[in-house]
Amino acid sequence: MENALKKTDLEFLGTSKHKITPEKLFETPNAVFLDVRDRKETQTLNFNLNIFGIETIQIPVNELPDRLNELPENKLIACFCSSGTRSAWAYIYLFSKNYNVKWLETSNEDLAKILKPGKIFKAAEKQKK
Repeated sequence: MENALKKTDLEFLGTSKHKITPEKLFETPNAVFLDVRDRKETQTLNFNLNIFGIETIQIPVNELPDRLNELPENKLIACFCSSGTRSAWAYIYLFSKNYNVKWLETSNEDLAKILKPGKIFKAAEKQKK
């Protein structure tokens, strides 16, 4: 953890190297959408971004230490939760473990606004090719 903290200087934080927007995530090949919300939340509102070529993995933040083996080490991992708190904890934890990780800068509402039929249709058409 000490090494991770030493990397988070003003340049790192000021240039937002720790964050990724949903739009940028959709442009990133071989990315993982890591949903760290509780199972009850994902059962109620589920985001699956596989149609966009983004692997979707759901691991509640409290289970993350015991399930690290489920995460790929060779892909960008974008941590997500409804408010940003748990995804920030997951980001810090994975960053300290040297994963290629970003904090997904969005909420449930904002992500749902992006996932309009036109965007989904274009992604589906792209998959056909």
